[in-house]
Parts: sequence; structure tokens; C-alpha cells
Amino acid sequence: MCETASYASRSEASLGRLYDTGPSPTRSQYQRDRDRIIHSTAFRRLQHKTQVFFRHDGNHFRNRLTHTLEVSQMARSLARALRLDEDLAEAVALSHDLGHTPFGHAGERALHGAMAAYGGFDHNIQAMRVVTRLENRYAEHDGLNLTWETLEGILKHNGPLIHSDGRPFGRYAGEGLPAGLGDIPASADLRLDSYASLEAQTAAIADDIAYNAHDIDDALRAGLITLADLRDVPLAGPIVAEVLDRYPDIAPKRQAHEVQRRLITRNIEDVIATTDANIAAAGIKTAEDVRAASQTLVQFSPEVAAAEKGLKSFLFTRVYRHESVMVWVRHSEDLVCRLFDHYMSNRDLPGRWAAIARAQESDAALARVVADFIAGMTDPYAMDEYARLFDARPEFG
Repeated sequence: MCETASYASRSEASLGRLYDTGPSPTRSQYQRDRDRIIHSTAFRRLQHKTQVFFRHDGNHFRNRLTHTLEVSQMARSLARALRLDEDLAEAVALSHDLGHTPFGHAGERALHGAMAAYGGFDHNIQAMRVVTRLENRYAEHDGLNLTWETLEGILKHNGPLIHSDGRPFGRYAGEGLPAGLGDIPASADLRLDSYASLEAQTAAIADDIAYNAHDIDDALRAGLITLADLRDVPLAGPIVAEVLDRYPDIAPKRQAHEVQRRLITRNIEDVIATTDANIAAAGIKTAEDVRAASQTLVQFSPEVAAAEKGLKSFLFTRVYRHESVMVWVRHSEDLVCRLFDHYMSNRDLPGRWAAIARAQESDAALARVVADFIAGMTDPYAMDEYARLFDARPEFG
């Protein structure tokens, strides 16, 4: 393995954990983070949470867990090529979706709407709540007690949250900062106005690469689009033409896999070349230089970034808003809203959650408990709860 670059994150220089665990004779700090995430309850739940297609009938559509594993593999590949710390990149990638609700982005939208009067719902903040508070496996503390660098990566892998003067940054400029930022325990200030490590940035762009390639694959499998539909689509179109011209007689599923494979490879190679150039141009020498940079350094080239936006637009129109997808989107949004309203009115959450709900002295505090509970549900558990409370099975088309 090549020696890591001077600007890579270094386990021995970590700002540590909120609760000291002492050194490990066999694992680095970031390897321990990765292992804690993989062994968490929240990580296991991802296998029963929707990615895009709401299916639990063995049709091999991706769920949150398979998506997460694919992102982590790509993040490691990028980190290795860029001479970064692969274990930190993997830890951030493995944890980036731990705060997602059941039913994919539909569930998140519904919960955000239900929580509007109480600060809203943000899956990145929820992931932080999961790893710092809600996981309760350890004898001496709540949460997973991850390193500062992994927490920073979860919170800021998509960039800073505020400008240096405190104004909301990026998408938060329009939406406002999410609730709960002041309630995240860490070993040091998470520095909301700085960029995260290059390792966290690799996890973020690996998420985009995985989404695009694998949503195409699942959409083809579902019969929502054909390879011919992709011929004129930016980024994917030229690759489809290559594959169909070279392999016109092989099975469609093999053609589809070849398109997916080439799309991922070219995206990753483009990111590596662009990032190397960005690092050199910015004069980056240390991990601290990365945090002080004026932009995200792990990027697509301008040409690929523009094409990627075109591909996303196609997927939004032809896949994410296809009526067969929207049927379950509407039903799942209604299900999440009805669960939320019921729990707020009755406080009859199952198990230990009932006592926690009854102990809350304000609607805002109760709402956050209810959001924690619903966000932690798997799709099947949410449907079972709906059946228990309303004596009816939700119909998903």
C-alpha cells in the first residue's frame, strides 16, 4: 500500500473521542470507528429501509444497506487512489445514511413536514443523534463514541453548514440551519464553518456516483426505462452507445451491467484526476489546509459535473416521478404523518419509548422523541405499527 499523502487524515493525530478508550494494539482509531458502525443496530436496520424502489419481495432492488456498502467500496477506492486514510473514508461512508427514515426520501419529507413547528427533520443531524445518543449498546456511555474526525465527516461531508460570520451556508441559506446542531456531543468543536476532510469528501461524491449508476440499474430492472431511452441522456448516453454497438447480441442484463460498470469507472477516474489537480492548484499540504480551503476539493470535472446534472434530471423525471414509484411515495408519506400525529396525541409508543414520551414536558421535546422513534423504524416495522394502531394494513399499490 502506498504511503498516505501529507494532507491525509492521520489516526495518530485524531482529536479523539468524547470518552477515552485507550489505544488498541491491532486497530487504528478509524478502524475502530468503522467496526463500531458496522456492529450498530442502526446499521443493521438499513437492510429493511427503502432506497428508491419500495420492494421487499426478493427482486434484488437496492435498499439502504446495499447502497451504503456500494458507497463505502467506492469511497475506499477513491481514498486509496488519492493516498488518503481509507478507513476514515469507509467509516464516514458507512454512517452517512444512518439517520434516514423508513420509505426513503418520501419518509424524510413527511417527517420534516410533521416536525415543521419543532425545527424540522434533517437526516444528517439525525445520523449524528444516532451515533452520539440513540445507540445504547455500551456500558459506560450512550452513542458509539466515534472519533472527532468521523463525526465531522458525517455532519459536514456535503460541506460547511455556516459561513465564518455565522450565516447559513449552501442549501441552509434558504432553509435555515437544522434543529439540534447545539446538541451534538463531541471531543472538540466540530467547526461548522470549515470543510470536512478529504476522506469525508470522497464519501460524499461516492454517494452521488453510486446513486446515478445503481438507480439506472434498478430502473432498468423495474422496466421503467430501457437502454435505448438512455442514448441521448448526458453522461450515460455515450456509454450506452459504446456498449450497444460493441455487444449488440448479448443479453440485455449483461448490456446493462456493462453500462453501469463503465459509468462508475469513468466517474471515479474523472474524480481522481480532477481532485489531484484541485489539490495541486490550491497548494494543499496538510489536512488543516483542506478544512481552510474555499471549496470542496473532491469534485467532478466541470464537463462531467454538467453531464451528471443532466443525468439526474432524466432520472428525476423518468424514474423518481414515475407513477409506479409515486404510488408508494404518497402512501408512505401518509403513513409516516399518521404515525406521527397519533404518537403526539396519545404518547403510546411501544416498549421503553412510552416512558420516554410520557416524561417529556413540552410538545417540542415530545416531537423530537417521536421523530427519533419513527426515523429508526424499518419499512416493515412502520407498516406493522400502522396496522397495530389503525387496525388496517397500508396499501402500497
